[in-house]
Amino acid sequence: MEWNDLHSFLAIAREGTLSAAARRLGVRQSTMGRRLAALEARAGVRLLERTPRGFRLTPAGEAARAEVERMEDAALAAERAVGGRDIRLEGNVRLTTVSDFAVSILMQALTDVAGRYPGILVELIADDRTLSLAAREADLAIRLARPKGQLLLGRRIGEVSFGLYASAAYLAARATKPLPGGDGVGHRLILSRDETGAYPEIDALAAMAPRAEVALRTDSRASQLAAAQAGLGIVVLGHHVAADTDLVRLDAPPLPAREIWLVQHEDTRHVPRIRAVAEALASRMRAAAPLFMGRE
Repeated sequence: MEWNDLHSFLAIAREGTLSAAARRLGVRQSTMGRRLAALEARAGVRLLERTPRGFRLTPAGEAARAEVERMEDAALAAERAVGGRDIRLEGNVRLTTVSDFAVSILMQALTDVAGRYPGILVELIADDRTLSLAAREADLAIRLARPKGQLLLGRRIGEVSFGLYASAAYLAARATKPLPGGDGVGHRLILSRDETGAYPEIDALAAMAPRAEVALRTDSRASQLAAAQAGLGIVVLGHHVAADTDLVRLDAPPLPAREIWLVQHEDTRHVPRIRAVAEALASRMRAAAPLFMGRE
């Protein structure tokens, strides 16, 4: 059987649709359908069945998936072993970070890399999903939490502090005392849709003003910022984000801070091009510490 067909089957099983699987592998949707049909024809059995909610594994597909995942693990281990012996300061480095995180600082780091190592091309993947370093979905990751996994190497390169912000127009329209006074009556808050504790700084705002009206819930940091600038309500922002706006910082108790971690798989720690990008990122992030802490 062709590995491309097996790999496509695995992507469809994980993503649930041909379109999502095609995006994951960077191919056409029609290619995914053709590969799945070819695989099932060779196997002589249906592996995936289409439902109104997407593709679902058949019993044969469940058994096949376990075996294909073992093949994938072996292939990725071989790829990392070979890649770990690459001594060139050239080639692609895939960097993933949460969307809209410290864009200006990241660009300064990438400019440093481009100036010193013109043969290195950084692919920036701004996505709130946690991409797998073991599966080579990315080479480096900037995360706002300590990495989990025995084969992941992480180093703390900074800390993000948060504050409460609102537009001058929003504050001028309210005769009530600005937060944190009172229980939030008369105020409007911009919060996250996620209530699992993933955003402790936003949860702290909700706890601080339990009787405030919720003006908007969105997990998009860019939308939260835009809503605050439009005067919709009070928002929690990293100080480095608010520094480039005309929003007013409110006097409030400290909110939970988040650590900044630079993460990579241990098999790639000696790859020069990855190490060069990692050092540039770490240097720029540490230099920006006052901005992240709201001191500039």
